[in-house]
Amino acid sequence: MKNIFQSSRLRIQPWLWLAGIILVLDQLTKGLAELNLPLHQPVPVMPLFNLTLVYNTGAAFSFLAEAGGWQRWFFIGLAILVTSVLIAWLKQLTVTQRLAAAGLALLIGGAIGNVLDRIVRGAVVDFIDIYYANWHWPAFNLADSAITIGVGLLILDTLRGSRR
Repeated sequence: MKNIFQSSRLRIQPWLWLAGIILVLDQLTKGLAELNLPLHQPVPVMPLFNLTLVYNTGAAFSFLAEAGGWQRWFFIGLAILVTSVLIAWLKQLTVTQRLAAAGLALLIGGAIGNVLDRIVRGAVVDFIDIYYANWHWPAFNLADSAITIGVGLLILDTLRGSRR
């Protein structure tokens, strides 16, 4: 006989597959960027968008990039801790919380993608360069995009939940 609480729990396997797809696409695009782009030299794609290979030893917006190396291990540890918490959170969701599940899956895939870079390469590979005139947004990658969209989905889920 099935426990009534089990039936309302979300099956996390499909969401972990989504995280895995993000991870694979992220690593694939970073590998292609490393193979095909010259370091620090913008390759124009269209107005407002270049591909530019850079390595970020810091966090978002190159925070702590010049910290001397300790930040690599700090960010690896932090990402592993946060990913573990996100997976535990995902396991607690119910079947009706699909928007939150999608957001968490994107966060997990993106976090693992960037932490894998730190472990293997010592820095995160960034290559998407959005700009206007002489102003450039800090370069980013697919993992960063997934993290941003994931946070947006969690915010949207929270806002939708507050109206219920």
